[in-house]
Amino acid sequence: MSASLESQIREAKEGNGRRRVATELALFVLVGGGAALALAAVTTAMISLGTRMPDWVMGALCYAAFIGPVYLLHRRLSFRSHASHRQAFPRYLAVQLSAIGLVSLFSFVCYDVLGVETAVGSVIVLGLTAGVNFAVLRLWAFAARQ
Repeated sequence: MSASLESQIREAKEGNGRRRVATELALFVLVGGGAALALAAVTTAMISLGTRMPDWVMGALCYAAFIGPVYLLHRRLSFRSHASHRQAFPRYLAVQLSAIGLVSLFSFVCYDVLGVETAVGSVIVLGLTAGVNFAVLRLWAFAARQ
């Protein structure tokens, strides 16, 4: 095969790879953003029912209820993963749990170390945490065994 043709094939594959990552990222943001809005609405509605349950407990229960559906949407839609549920779901849970640590770390750096304003810091913390989550989900949690 000629060097020119090999170069064109390589460039086409790289272009497809970049488009694939961009598509995955867009779907990741769409699923995550949609889930965040739905979670806020459901949590608000559940708290307003006056169940006598502490608000933070209701919020945690609502968040827990979203883990499975969001996992399935990310697995099927965002990343189109062929990894088994036995492999992917525990990894997904690990990423979700590690996100708590990341939010804590990023929040500490933004607010306590750098003195960033709360609204700006929230956006930074969300962006950094989501970026790390996207990379780890893509490269590890939803990566099929080779």
